[in-house]
Amino acid sequence: MQLGVSTASFFTRSETEDTLNLIQDMGFEICEVFLTTFREYRKDFVDMLRERQRNIRIYSIHTLNQQFEPELFNKWDRTREDAEDFFKEIIYACKRLDADYYTFHGPPRLKRTPYIIDYPWVAKRLNELNGMLSAGGASAKIAYENVHWTFFNSPEFLKRLSEYISTPVCLDIKQAMQSKVALDEYIEVMAPTLVNVHLCDWHEDGKLAIPGEGIFDFTGFFRKLNAVGYTGPVLMELYAGNYSDFDDVKRSAEYLQKCLDAAAKG
Repeated sequence: MQLGVSTASFFTRSETEDTLNLIQDMGFEICEVFLTTFREYRKDFVDMLRERQRNIRIYSIHTLNQQFEPELFNKWDRTREDAEDFFKEIIYACKRLDADYYTFHGPPRLKRTPYIIDYPWVAKRLNELNGMLSAGGASAKIAYENVHWTFFNSPEFLKRLSEYISTPVCLDIKQAMQSKVALDEYIEVMAPTLVNVHLCDWHEDGKLAIPGEGIFDFTGFFRKLNAVGYTGPVLMELYAGNYSDFDDVKRSAEYLQKCLDAAAKG
């Protein structure tokens, strides 16, 4: 496993295009690029990112979920097609930045009433969206991420979806905690198609923290990932309020690397 970081970790602290230099100067060699607003989907902005990419590998692209992703599953053609116009911009970003995956939240859960999810429709749309990525010249595939306020808020969602499609997935450990479902249950279900992992830490009360300042057992977690054969990246995805300065982030990365090294030894 290789340790990396998401540019989301620096949202409000550094502009996305400047973050690429920042994380490379910190010593990271792999990252996820989080495009945070519509102007960052545009071709000229993506081309600028490519110029600043230097030697870092952009493993995955992420976007701000609520801007268009939910309507990619709308059954009304006009609404869905408008959302696809934004998705096509992301296809260009995936191609231009040579990303392997597009980290995907999908539809949210906005109501308190129980949701009746049309799993065949979700599977059909995932197939179509992956087809659009391929047709657009991108080698990336969708990596469906567990998020406590979306359809994928429990392992049961993936179990049901897997009856219709096998999809790459991204495990977010803080989102698993916030869903109040045991992390081991997520790992068991996600392991066969796991391609990405997001890392953060938290305190007893659930307040988020940078890795090394909370209660999460990262060494034990990495051992579990090793046990299920996971060899992909593990990416720090922090929030700006979790740390005081960039030295905190670098120190946290050093802590995580020690945990990875310890886990590799058994």
